[in-house]
Amino acid sequence: MYKINTSKELSWEVLISGSKNAALPILAATLLIRWKITLKNVPRIGDVLTFLEIISTIWAKYTFEENILLLDTTHLDISKMDVEMIKKIRASILLLSPILHYFWNISIPFPGGCSIWKRPIDAHLNGLKAIWYDYVITEKWVNITGKPHSWNITINAGFWVTSTENLIVANVLRPWITTIELSAIEPHVMNLIWFLREAWADIKIKYNHKIIVTWVEKLQNQINYEVISDYIESGTFMVLGALASKEYIDIKNARIDDLYSFIAKLKDAWVQVEDLGDDTLRVFRSQNLKNVSIQTNIFPGFPTDIGSPFAVLMTQAEGISRIHEVLFEGRLNFLVELDKMRWHTAILNPHEALVFWKMNLKGAQVTSWDLRAWAAMVIAWLIAEWETTVTNIEYIERWYENFVEKLQQLWAKIEIVW
Repeated sequence: MYKINTSKELSWEVLISGSKNAALPILAATLLIRWKITLKNVPRIGDVLTFLEIISTIWAKYTFEENILLLDTTHLDISKMDVEMIKKIRASILLLSPILHYFWNISIPFPGGCSIWKRPIDAHLNGLKAIWYDYVITEKWVNITGKPHSWNITINAGFWVTSTENLIVANVLRPWITTIELSAIEPHVMNLIWFLREAWADIKIKYNHKIIVTWVEKLQNQINYEVISDYIESGTFMVLGALASKEYIDIKNARIDDLYSFIAKLKDAWVQVEDLGDDTLRVFRSQNLKNVSIQTNIFPGFPTDIGSPFAVLMTQAEGISRIHEVLFEGRLNFLVELDKMRWHTAILNPHEALVFWKMNLKGAQVTSWDLRAWAAMVIAWLIAEWETTVTNIEYIERWYENFVEKLQQLWAKIEIVW
C-alpha cells in the first residue's frame, strides 16, 4: 500500500526509463535469432521479469543487471514451458510466432494481465492462418499447428499493436514477401523493426500503415541493442510537472517527437513547455488551465495510455472538458473510483465522459483499476488535500520502473507501507 500526502512543490529532473511495450516484443524476437544478444535500457518491472521467467522455462538463459540484459537463446526446448505463467501477462501472446517458426506447434491458455477489456486475438490467429498455420480455440486455450508455406501474402493487422509485432516476427524468415496492411506504427513497433533490421531483417514501412517483410535466409547474431525510453511514462510526468511542480521539472529521454499530439493538447490547455534540446522537455507549473477535449487514437494520435493522467489535468481546468476514448471499452471506469475524491465527472457511455470545472480534490482510500489508471490516481493524490492511501500496487510495479523513487527524488511525499 502507498501513503501519499499533498505535494505541490516538486522540482529537479526525472530520467525516463526503458519502454516495457518496446522491450517485450524485442524479447520475444530474440527467440527467433537463437544466439547471444545484449539489450540495454530494459526496465526492471513486473511484466518484464515475468516474461523472462516464462522464456527461462524454454531454456533461454539470461543475466539482468543495471538494466542490461544478456540473453542466450541458442538451445530452446518447449517441452517444459510453464503455461500457467502465460496467464499472468497479455504480452505472452508474442511467444506464438518465434515458437511456431521452430517447433511448428504451440498450446497456450489465453494470455491475461489486463482488466480494461479482453483483447481479441483474431488478428494474430487470422494472420498466422494466412501463412498456413491451423488453430483450434476453446474457452480458455489456443492450439496452433502447421508449417508456413512459401508464397507472397497480404495480411490485415487491423491497427492492433501486438498483432502487428507478432506478424512481423512470424514472417521475417518465411519465404517470400509478406505485406501487412493496416499496421500499427507506434514507437515500440518501430523499435522492434529497428532491432530486427539490426539483425539483417528486410522490413520496409510505407506511409499508409503498410509494412513489407521480405524473406532473409538467416538473421545476424550477437546483437547489441538499446530499448527506447517510455513515452507513456514521459507523458505522465509532463502532467505531473504541470500540476505539482514548484516552478518546473525537467524530463530527460522524453521522446518529444513521439508525443507531438499529446504536447499539443497540453499547450491547448495552457501548459507551458520548453524544449531544452537533447530530448529534454521542461514543463512549468500551470496555475490557470483551460478546458479541452481529447480523443484518443492510434499513433501518431493522442495516446490512449496517457488519457487517464490527462483527465486529472482536466480537473484543474476552468470549464467542461470531454474525453473520447476510441480504442478500449472500460478504460473510463477509473473515473468512478476517483469520484471518491469529489471528482465531478459524468460517464456518458463506455467511450465518452465529461469532467466538470476546476475542483479541489480530497484525499480518500481508493484502488487501481488497470495499469494506466493508477498513474492518474497518483497524480490526483499528490495534488489532493489530506492524506491518501492506495491499494493494488502490483499494477504500479508492472508498469513503471522505480516510480516511487523517482517521485521521492522530485520531493514528493510518498511512501510504501505494509
